[in-house]
Amino acid sequence: MDLVEALAVDGLVCVVGAGGKKTSLYTLADRLDRAVLTATTRIPAFPEHVSRLIESDDPIAALRATAPYDPVDWPLGLVPGWADDVRYEGYDAGTVAELARAAAERDVDATLVKADGARGRWLKAPADHEPVVPATADTVIPVASARVVGEPLDEAHVHRPERVAAVTGREVGAELTADDVATVLASADGGLRNVPGEATVVALVNMVDDDALRATAEEIAGGVLARTDRVARVVTARMAEGRLVATFE
Repeated sequence: MDLVEALAVDGLVCVVGAGGKKTSLYTLADRLDRAVLTATTRIPAFPEHVSRLIESDDPIAALRATAPYDPVDWPLGLVPGWADDVRYEGYDAGTVAELARAAAERDVDATLVKADGARGRWLKAPADHEPVVPATADTVIPVASARVVGEPLDEAHVHRPERVAAVTGREVGAELTADDVATVLASADGGLRNVPGEATVVALVNMVDDDALRATAEEIAGGVLARTDRVARVVTARMAEGRLVATFE
């Protein structure tokens, strides 16, 4: 099983959480023959990760103007414009859903979507307004980093630490455990927030860079699967290297 198959990458795919969302999106886009890469939230500029990046208020028209089988154009990045000096805005969920439908009609392998933000942290629980996941999403991939285990539940390592504290029942500042990470990934107030009922959910434990982290990731995976049957599979990986470590079901 390769990364694309393990992560159920097909159709409209939304990546949420923390600990490697953007890296995962870029790696998956590179593995597909034809992928659209976009966002429903702000995303740092990423021209080096796509063959062509288009700023457009009408992404569907931009997609339809792209040669469907010319490798020079794929993967294709689509964004509405700049939010600030370093980040693009994202599209609303309805626009991304329409874009994904148009992409499927043109035999695009997947529309890959950054659906929330984490400011480079390794774990998060979402705020009330996030993640922004279209109702037609085929796959949702909640991400967390194995590296966060053993670190304090604080702003240096966790995005919205107070939210993670509420989900896990731990105090801000407490040392995070594999159990805490599993709790967040499996929670309706964490990795499962705003996941459409028909979507496949594959949790991703990223940054599994050595044997100790592999054991940590396996513990997290077991904890996720023990907590919920909503997650079809847990994948452990080194997404920066495009390397699948293990899968758990």
